[in-house]
Amino acid sequence: MAILNRYLTVGHRIGPVAAAILLAFTAGTARASSCEGLRDLKLKDTTIASAQPVAAGKFVPPGQQESPAFRNVPAFCRVTAEIKPSADSDIKIEVWMPLTGWNGRYQGQGNGGFAGSITYLGLAGGVSRGFASASTDTGHTGFPTDATWSLGHQEKIIDFGYRAIHEMTLKAKAIIHAFYGDLPRKSYFASCSNGGREALMEAQRFPEDYDGIVAGAPANDWTHLLVAGVWDLQAMHDSASYIPASRIPAISAAVLAACDAQDGVSDGIVNDP
Repeated sequence: MAILNRYLTVGHRIGPVAAAILLAFTAGTARASSCEGLRDLKLKDTTIASAQPVAAGKFVPPGQQESPAFRNVPAFCRVTAEIKPSADSDIKIEVWMPLTGWNGRYQGQGNGGFAGSITYLGLAGGVSRGFASASTDTGHTGFPTDATWSLGHQEKIIDFGYRAIHEMTLKAKAIIHAFYGDLPRKSYFASCSNGGREALMEAQRFPEDYDGIVAGAPANDWTHLLVAGVWDLQAMHDSASYIPASRIPAISAAVLAACDAQDGVSDGIVNDP
């Protein structure tokens, strides 16, 4: 309880709703004696699927081959879980926590396109900088360009729309508390594209989830975005309108000639100061 009280002090202002949620989690959650001990953690609407330590540089994403992108990732505790806030929900999350050197902060990861998978590179980046970090598939499995999962599944649309990120955040903080014996001092969410839209939804619907939010290039104007995709297809369907790769260098040269000096220096880079 003392830990929770510290979190609710002036340095960590959260509203009464979030405080009640955190109290519900922490009051009945004892600290795990090890990473593997998190397997027995009980959280509302949640099943902990696995909890295991991963040695430094040894993580390989499921179904993939070893990648240089993960070779410098420090040792961490990897927790996978499934959340079912509704009968038709199937929200999968992963929470990664440094085994040593935790900076006391939490970073939530976003998704691109229609999501459908865990953002492993984002998790690796967060843990490498000392953050405890979490990612979600937003409630379905598939390619970022596939939205067929949504047909006839209103609850999955809600999960994708905003609920999955919020649930991920609440459960991740509870898992972090169970592992470290303390809540994050600060929590951040930073993402772009659909992740930027997720960031806006967090800021608008659940402002108490994060202390700082970066909504990069938010894909929130769905009507405009999807109509633009149809327009692009129609515009380039005719070979007479298609711009072949062989013409790209000429277009690039023309743009540089017209715009390069407008940022104050002719250096081969067009920049917006």
